[in-house]
Amino acid sequence: AAAFAEAVESAGGELTVEAGLESIVASGEFLARDAALMVGLLADLLRRPALEATELDKLRDRQISFIRAAKDGDPGELMPDYARAFVFGEHPYGNPVSGDEMTLAAITHDDVVGYYEGHVGADRLVLAVAGDFETTAMRALLTEAFGDWEPAGTALEPIPAPVPARGGRVLLVDKPGATQTYFWLGNLGVARDYPLRAELDVANTLFGGRFTSMLNTRLRVESGLTYGASSELLQPTLPGTVAIRSFTRTDATIEAIDMAQDVLSRFQDAAPAPEAIDSARNYILGRYPTRFETSAQLAAQFATLELYALGRDTIDGYGDAMGSVTTESLRPVIDAVYPLRDELLFVILGDAAAIRESLRKYGAVTEMPVTAPSFDPLSYWNR
Repeated sequence: AAAFAEAVESAGGELTVEAGLESIVASGEFLARDAALMVGLLADLLRRPALEATELDKLRDRQISFIRAAKDGDPGELMPDYARAFVFGEHPYGNPVSGDEMTLAAITHDDVVGYYEGHVGADRLVLAVAGDFETTAMRALLTEAFGDWEPAGTALEPIPAPVPARGGRVLLVDKPGATQTYFWLGNLGVARDYPLRAELDVANTLFGGRFTSMLNTRLRVESGLTYGASSELLQPTLPGTVAIRSFTRTDATIEAIDMAQDVLSRFQDAAPAPEAIDSARNYILGRYPTRFETSAQLAAQFATLELYALGRDTIDGYGDAMGSVTTESLRPVIDAVYPLRDELLFVILGDAAAIRESLRKYGAVTEMPVTAPSFDPLSYWNR
Protein backbone atom coordinates (compact mmCIF):
# COMPACT_ATOMS: atom_id res chain seq x y z
CA ALA A 1 0.00 0.00 0.00
CA ALA A 2 2.81 2.40 0.84
CA ALA A 3 4.63 1.69 -2.42
CA PHE A 4 1.43 2.15 -4.40
CA ALA A 5 0.69 5.49 -2.75
CA GLU A 6 4.28 6.62 -3.32
CA ALA A 7 4.06 5.74 -7.03
CA VAL A 8 0.97 7.93 -7.37
CA GLU A 9 2.34 10.81 -5.32
CA SER A 10 5.77 10.84 -6.94
CA ALA A 11 4.12 11.42 -10.32
CA GLY A 12 1.97 14.22 -8.94
CA GLY A 13 -1.12 12.16 -9.65
CA GLU A 14 -4.34 11.34 -7.88
CA LEU A 15 -6.10 7.98 -7.66
CA THR A 16 -9.08 7.40 -5.41
CA VAL A 17 -11.82 4.83 -4.99
CA GLU A 18 -15.30 5.43 -3.62
CA ALA A 19 -18.25 3.12 -3.11
CA GLY A 20 -21.67 4.43 -4.12
CA LEU A 21 -25.21 3.13 -4.05
CA GLU A 22 -24.91 1.40 -7.45
CA SER A 23 -21.25 1.48 -8.39
CA ILE A 24 -17.68 1.50 -7.17
CA VAL A 25 -15.86 4.43 -8.77
CA ALA A 26 -12.11 4.63 -9.26
CA SER A 27 -11.04 8.05 -10.52
CA GLY A 28 -7.67 9.58 -11.18
CA GLU A 29 -5.71 12.42 -12.76
CA PHE A 30 -2.16 12.16 -14.11
CA LEU A 31 0.08 14.20 -16.39
CA ALA A 32 -0.25 13.20 -20.03
CA ARG A 33 3.34 11.90 -20.06
CA ASP A 34 2.46 9.45 -17.27
CA ALA A 35 -0.45 7.77 -19.07
CA ALA A 36 1.25 4.36 -19.02
CA LEU A 37 1.87 4.65 -15.28
CA MET A 38 -1.77 5.67 -14.75
CA VAL A 39 -3.13 2.67 -16.65
CA GLY A 40 -0.71 0.31 -14.94
CA LEU A 41 -1.65 1.51 -11.47
CA LEU A 42 -5.34 1.32 -12.30
CA ALA A 43 -4.90 -2.26 -13.51
CA ASP A 44 -3.06 -3.11 -10.29
CA LEU A 45 -5.83 -1.57 -8.24
CA LEU A 46 -8.68 -3.32 -10.07
CA ARG A 47 -7.14 -6.66 -11.04
CA ARG A 48 -4.53 -7.30 -8.36
CA PRO A 49 -5.73 -5.79 -5.07
CA ALA A 50 -4.00 -7.04 -1.94
CA LEU A 51 -7.18 -6.97 0.19
CA GLU A 52 -5.13 -7.61 3.32
CA ALA A 53 -6.96 -8.66 6.48
CA THR A 54 -5.03 -6.16 8.61
CA GLU A 55 -6.11 -3.31 6.33
CA LEU A 56 -9.73 -4.43 6.62
CA ASP A 57 -9.50 -4.34 10.41
CA LYS A 58 -8.13 -0.77 10.36
CA LEU A 59 -10.67 0.50 7.84
CA ARG A 60 -13.60 -1.14 9.61
CA ASP A 61 -12.61 0.24 13.00
CA ARG A 62 -12.05 3.69 11.51
CA GLN A 63 -15.47 3.73 9.82
CA ILE A 64 -17.22 2.64 13.01
CA SER A 65 -15.41 5.46 14.83
CA PHE A 66 -16.55 7.95 12.17
CA ILE A 67 -20.18 6.89 12.60
CA ARG A 68 -20.01 7.15 16.39
CA ALA A 69 -18.34 10.54 16.15
CA ALA A 70 -21.09 11.78 13.82
CA LYS A 71 -23.76 10.61 16.26
CA ASP A 72 -22.01 12.53 19.02
CA GLY A 73 -21.20 15.66 17.04
CA ASP A 74 -23.13 16.19 13.80
CA PRO A 75 -25.83 13.53 13.41
CA GLY A 76 -27.44 15.48 10.58
CA GLU A 77 -25.06 13.89 8.09
CA LEU A 78 -26.51 10.48 9.01
CA MET A 79 -30.10 11.45 8.25
CA PRO A 80 -30.06 10.01 4.69
CA ASP A 81 -29.06 6.62 6.11
CA TYR A 82 -31.91 6.60 8.62
CA ALA A 83 -34.31 7.84 5.93
CA ARG A 84 -33.41 5.24 3.30
CA ALA A 85 -33.71 2.45 5.86
CA PHE A 86 -37.17 3.71 6.85
CA VAL A 87 -38.42 4.25 3.29
CA PHE A 88 -36.96 1.20 1.55
CA GLY A 89 -36.97 -1.36 4.37
CA GLU A 90 -35.48 -4.64 3.11
CA HIS A 91 -34.96 -3.35 -0.43
CA PRO A 92 -31.22 -3.03 -1.28
CA TYR A 93 -31.58 0.76 -1.53
CA GLY A 94 -32.25 0.72 2.22
CA ASN A 95 -28.72 -0.47 3.00
CA PRO A 96 -26.25 2.22 4.11
CA VAL A 97 -23.49 2.49 1.51
CA SER A 98 -20.78 2.93 4.13
CA GLY A 99 -22.33 0.41 6.51
CA ASP A 100 -23.41 0.89 10.10
CA GLU A 101 -21.91 -0.27 13.35
CA MET A 102 -23.73 -3.60 13.21
CA THR A 103 -23.07 -4.53 9.58
CA LEU A 104 -19.47 -3.35 9.66
CA ALA A 105 -18.72 -5.43 12.75
CA ALA A 106 -20.08 -8.51 10.98
CA ILE A 107 -17.90 -8.23 7.85
CA THR A 108 -15.08 -10.78 7.65
CA HIS A 109 -12.03 -10.89 5.43
CA ASP A 110 -13.58 -13.84 3.57
CA ASP A 111 -16.64 -11.65 2.86
CA VAL A 112 -14.47 -9.00 1.22
CA VAL A 113 -12.46 -11.46 -0.86
CA GLY A 114 -15.64 -13.27 -1.88
CA TYR A 115 -17.30 -10.03 -2.90
CA TYR A 116 -14.31 -9.05 -5.03
CA GLU A 117 -14.20 -12.42 -6.77
CA GLY A 118 -17.93 -12.44 -7.35
CA HIS A 119 -18.60 -8.87 -8.39
CA VAL A 120 -15.46 -7.24 -9.81
CA GLY A 121 -14.59 -8.19 -13.39
CA ALA A 122 -14.39 -7.16 -17.02
CA ASP A 123 -18.12 -7.45 -17.69
CA ARG A 124 -18.84 -4.82 -15.01
CA LEU A 125 -16.19 -2.31 -16.08
CA VAL A 126 -17.08 1.09 -17.53
CA LEU A 127 -13.82 2.87 -18.38
CA ALA A 128 -13.73 6.48 -19.59
CA VAL A 129 -10.52 8.39 -20.34
CA ALA A 130 -10.33 12.06 -21.31
CA GLY A 131 -7.34 14.31 -21.87
CA ASP A 132 -4.31 14.88 -24.07
CA PHE A 133 -3.36 11.52 -25.57
CA GLU A 134 -3.01 9.74 -28.90
CA THR A 135 -6.08 7.55 -29.28
CA THR A 136 -4.38 4.52 -30.83
CA ALA A 137 -1.68 4.48 -28.16
CA MET A 138 -4.23 4.82 -25.34
CA ARG A 139 -6.37 2.04 -26.80
CA ALA A 140 -3.28 -0.21 -26.89
CA LEU A 141 -2.44 0.57 -23.26
CA LEU A 142 -5.97 -0.21 -22.12
CA THR A 143 -6.21 -3.37 -24.21
CA GLU A 144 -2.94 -4.67 -22.80
CA ALA A 145 -4.03 -3.89 -19.24
CA PHE A 146 -7.62 -5.16 -19.38
CA GLY A 147 -8.11 -7.12 -22.61
CA ASP A 148 -7.72 -10.54 -20.99
CA TRP A 149 -9.60 -9.73 -17.78
CA GLU A 150 -12.19 -12.36 -16.94
CA PRO A 151 -15.83 -11.56 -16.17
CA ALA A 152 -17.00 -11.34 -12.58
CA GLY A 153 -17.68 -14.71 -11.00
CA THR A 154 -21.31 -14.11 -10.00
CA ALA A 155 -24.20 -12.91 -12.13
CA LEU A 156 -25.95 -9.73 -11.06
CA GLU A 157 -29.27 -10.43 -9.45
CA PRO A 158 -32.19 -8.34 -10.69
CA ILE A 159 -33.38 -5.77 -8.18
CA PRO A 160 -37.15 -5.27 -7.90
CA ALA A 161 -38.55 -1.79 -8.23
CA PRO A 162 -39.24 -0.27 -4.81
CA VAL A 163 -42.80 0.63 -3.95
CA PRO A 164 -43.87 3.81 -2.17
CA ALA A 165 -43.84 3.41 1.58
CA ARG A 166 -47.06 3.95 3.50
CA GLY A 167 -47.17 7.57 4.60
CA GLY A 168 -48.19 8.98 7.95
CA ARG A 169 -45.44 7.26 9.91
CA VAL A 170 -42.65 8.67 12.07
CA LEU A 171 -39.17 7.34 12.86
CA LEU A 172 -37.89 9.10 15.96
CA VAL A 173 -34.17 8.72 16.68
CA ASP A 174 -33.60 9.74 20.28
CA LYS A 175 -30.57 11.83 21.16
CA PRO A 176 -31.19 12.80 24.80
CA GLY A 177 -30.35 16.39 25.63
CA ALA A 178 -30.01 17.44 21.99
CA THR A 179 -30.57 21.15 21.50
CA GLN A 180 -31.45 20.72 17.82
CA THR A 181 -33.87 18.53 15.92
CA TYR A 182 -32.97 17.25 12.45
CA PHE A 183 -35.85 16.27 10.19
CA TRP A 184 -36.36 14.54 6.85
CA LEU A 185 -39.80 14.47 5.23
CA GLY A 186 -40.32 12.49 2.05
CA ASN A 187 -41.11 9.27 0.23
CA LEU A 188 -40.37 7.49 -3.03
CA GLY A 189 -39.36 9.68 -5.98
CA VAL A 190 -38.23 8.94 -9.53
CA ALA A 191 -35.38 7.13 -11.29
CA ARG A 192 -32.31 8.46 -13.12
CA ASP A 193 -33.98 8.09 -16.53
CA TYR A 194 -37.01 10.22 -15.63
CA PRO A 195 -37.91 11.76 -19.00
CA LEU A 196 -38.89 15.27 -17.84
CA ARG A 197 -35.47 16.01 -16.43
CA ALA A 198 -35.42 19.73 -17.25
CA GLU A 199 -38.83 20.26 -15.69
CA LEU A 200 -37.79 18.34 -12.60
CA ASP A 201 -34.61 20.39 -12.22
CA VAL A 202 -36.57 23.63 -12.49
CA ALA A 203 -39.23 22.43 -10.05
CA ASN A 204 -36.68 21.31 -7.48
CA THR A 205 -34.66 24.51 -7.83
CA LEU A 206 -37.76 26.58 -7.15
CA PHE A 207 -38.92 24.42 -4.25
CA GLY A 208 -35.71 23.78 -2.34
CA GLY A 209 -32.67 23.63 -4.60
CA ARG A 210 -31.06 27.02 -4.00
CA PHE A 211 -30.71 29.70 -1.34
CA THR A 212 -33.67 31.70 -2.70
CA SER A 213 -35.91 28.62 -2.92
CA MET A 214 -39.37 28.55 -1.36
CA LEU A 215 -38.24 26.30 1.48
CA ASN A 216 -35.12 28.20 2.44
CA THR A 217 -36.82 31.58 2.09
CA ARG A 218 -39.65 30.58 4.41
CA LEU A 219 -37.75 28.55 7.03
CA ARG A 220 -34.51 30.54 7.14
CA VAL A 221 -34.82 34.03 5.67
CA GLU A 222 -38.33 34.92 6.84
CA SER A 223 -38.76 32.89 10.03
CA GLY A 224 -35.19 32.34 11.22
CA LEU A 225 -36.01 28.79 12.31
CA THR A 226 -32.97 27.23 10.63
CA TYR A 227 -29.70 27.99 8.87
CA GLY A 228 -30.81 25.98 5.85
CA ALA A 229 -33.73 24.04 4.35
CA SER A 230 -33.61 22.15 1.08
CA SER A 231 -35.34 19.59 -1.10
CA GLU A 232 -33.25 16.66 -2.28
CA LEU A 233 -33.63 14.12 -5.06
CA LEU A 234 -31.96 10.69 -5.05
CA GLN A 235 -32.22 9.25 -8.57
CA PRO A 236 -30.55 5.85 -9.04
CA THR A 237 -31.51 3.29 -11.71
CA LEU A 238 -34.79 2.59 -9.96
CA PRO A 239 -36.91 5.21 -8.19
CA GLY A 240 -35.09 6.83 -5.28
CA THR A 241 -36.38 9.41 -2.83
CA VAL A 242 -37.62 12.97 -2.83
CA ALA A 243 -37.40 14.79 0.47
CA ILE A 244 -37.31 17.97 2.51
CA ARG A 245 -34.33 18.27 4.87
CA SER A 246 -33.65 20.80 7.58
CA PHE A 247 -32.99 21.26 11.29
CA THR A 248 -34.13 23.63 14.01
CA ARG A 249 -33.89 24.19 17.74
CA THR A 250 -35.72 21.62 19.84
CA ASP A 251 -38.51 23.90 21.04
CA ALA A 252 -39.32 24.91 17.43
CA THR A 253 -39.49 21.36 16.04
CA ILE A 254 -43.22 21.21 15.34
CA GLU A 255 -43.37 24.79 14.09
CA ALA A 256 -40.60 24.11 11.56
CA ILE A 257 -42.03 20.78 10.37
CA ASP A 258 -45.49 22.27 9.95
CA MET A 259 -44.02 25.23 8.08
CA ALA A 260 -42.13 22.89 5.73
CA GLN A 261 -45.35 21.02 4.99
CA ASP A 262 -47.18 24.28 4.38
CA VAL A 263 -44.53 25.28 1.84
CA LEU A 264 -44.92 21.90 0.14
CA SER A 265 -48.68 22.36 -0.09
CA ARG A 266 -48.26 25.87 -1.49
CA PHE A 267 -45.75 24.58 -4.04
CA GLN A 268 -48.21 21.90 -5.14
CA ASP A 269 -51.25 24.20 -5.27
CA ALA A 270 -49.86 27.32 -6.95
CA ALA A 271 -48.41 27.20 -10.47
CA PRO A 272 -44.93 28.76 -10.67
CA ALA A 273 -44.98 32.14 -12.41
CA PRO A 274 -43.11 32.53 -15.73
CA GLU A 275 -40.62 34.94 -14.16
CA ALA A 276 -39.82 32.41 -11.42
CA ILE A 277 -39.25 29.74 -14.08
CA ASP A 278 -36.94 32.09 -15.99
CA SER A 279 -34.96 32.76 -12.83
CA ALA A 280 -34.55 29.06 -12.08
CA ARG A 281 -33.65 28.30 -15.69
CA ASN A 282 -30.95 30.99 -15.74
CA TYR A 283 -29.59 29.75 -12.42
CA ILE A 284 -29.34 26.15 -13.67
CA LEU A 285 -27.90 26.95 -17.10
CA GLY A 286 -25.43 29.39 -15.60
CA ARG A 287 -23.95 26.64 -13.45
CA TYR A 288 -24.30 23.78 -15.95
CA PRO A 289 -21.12 24.39 -18.01
CA THR A 290 -18.95 24.22 -14.87
CA ARG A 291 -19.63 20.47 -14.78
CA PHE A 292 -17.70 19.96 -18.05
CA GLU A 293 -14.61 22.12 -17.60
CA THR A 294 -11.88 19.58 -16.80
CA SER A 295 -10.83 16.28 -18.32
CA ALA A 296 -11.71 14.55 -15.05
CA GLN A 297 -15.23 15.95 -15.18
CA LEU A 298 -15.63 14.87 -18.82
CA ALA A 299 -14.47 11.34 -18.04
CA ALA A 300 -16.94 11.15 -15.14
CA GLN A 301 -19.79 12.38 -17.35
CA PHE A 302 -19.00 9.86 -20.09
CA ALA A 303 -18.82 7.02 -17.57
CA THR A 304 -22.13 8.05 -16.02
CA LEU A 305 -23.87 8.10 -19.41
CA GLU A 306 -22.59 4.59 -20.11
CA LEU A 307 -23.38 3.24 -16.65
CA TYR A 308 -27.00 4.36 -16.81
CA ALA A 309 -27.43 3.72 -20.58
CA LEU A 310 -28.24 7.36 -21.27
CA GLY A 311 -27.85 8.91 -24.71
CA ARG A 312 -25.68 11.92 -25.52
CA ASP A 313 -28.81 14.01 -25.86
CA THR A 314 -28.92 13.88 -22.07
CA ILE A 315 -26.21 16.53 -22.24
CA ASP A 316 -26.40 17.93 -25.76
CA GLY A 317 -30.15 18.47 -25.61
CA TYR A 318 -30.32 19.82 -22.08
CA GLY A 319 -30.27 23.49 -23.06
CA ASP A 320 -33.12 23.07 -25.54
CA ALA A 321 -35.11 21.07 -23.00
CA MET A 322 -34.61 23.85 -20.46
CA GLY A 323 -35.81 26.40 -22.95
CA SER A 324 -39.07 24.47 -23.36
CA VAL A 325 -40.02 24.47 -19.66
CA THR A 326 -43.28 26.31 -19.01
CA THR A 327 -45.78 26.66 -16.21
CA GLU A 328 -47.94 24.07 -17.97
CA SER A 329 -45.12 21.53 -18.43
CA LEU A 330 -44.16 21.79 -14.74
CA ARG A 331 -47.61 20.82 -13.50
CA PRO A 332 -47.46 17.04 -14.21
CA VAL A 333 -43.95 16.85 -12.73
CA ILE A 334 -44.96 18.49 -9.47
CA ASP A 335 -48.06 16.31 -9.27
CA ALA A 336 -46.18 13.07 -10.00
CA VAL A 337 -42.92 13.53 -8.06
CA TYR A 338 -43.64 15.46 -4.86
CA PRO A 339 -45.65 13.53 -2.25
CA LEU A 340 -48.80 14.94 -0.71
CA ARG A 341 -48.86 15.67 3.01
CA ASP A 342 -50.60 12.40 3.86
CA GLU A 343 -47.98 10.47 1.85
CA LEU A 344 -45.00 11.83 3.79
CA LEU A 345 -42.77 9.78 6.05
CA PHE A 346 -41.11 11.64 8.91
CA VAL A 347 -37.58 10.88 10.07
CA ILE A 348 -36.77 12.93 13.16
CA LEU A 349 -33.54 12.97 15.18
CA GLY A 350 -33.57 14.87 18.44
CA ASP A 351 -34.44 14.83 22.13
CA ALA A 352 -37.35 12.38 22.22
CA ALA A 353 -38.47 13.37 25.70
CA ALA A 354 -39.08 16.92 24.51
CA ILE A 355 -40.81 16.18 21.19
CA ARG A 356 -42.22 12.63 21.34
CA GLU A 357 -45.82 13.46 22.20
CA SER A 358 -46.03 16.36 19.77
CA LEU A 359 -44.85 14.16 16.90
CA ARG A 360 -47.76 11.74 17.29
CA LYS A 361 -50.02 14.05 15.30
CA TYR A 362 -48.05 13.06 12.17
CA GLY A 363 -48.69 9.33 12.61
CA ALA A 364 -47.52 6.20 14.39
CA VAL A 365 -44.11 6.74 16.01
CA THR A 366 -41.31 4.15 15.86
CA GLU A 367 -38.50 5.05 18.24
CA MET A 368 -34.88 4.00 18.47
CA PRO A 369 -31.85 5.46 20.31
CA VAL A 370 -29.13 7.24 18.37
CA THR A 371 -26.70 4.82 20.03
CA ALA A 372 -28.34 1.88 18.24
CA PRO A 373 -25.73 0.10 16.10
CA SER A 374 -28.07 0.08 13.07
CA PHE A 375 -29.84 2.76 11.04
CA ASP A 376 -32.73 0.37 10.39
CA PRO A 377 -35.27 0.24 13.25
CA LEU A 378 -36.38 -3.28 12.29
CA SER A 379 -32.82 -4.59 12.28
CA TYR A 380 -32.17 -2.92 15.60
CA TRP A 381 -35.25 -4.22 17.41
CA ASN A 382 -35.01 -7.69 15.83
CA ARG A 383 -31.28 -8.16 16.32
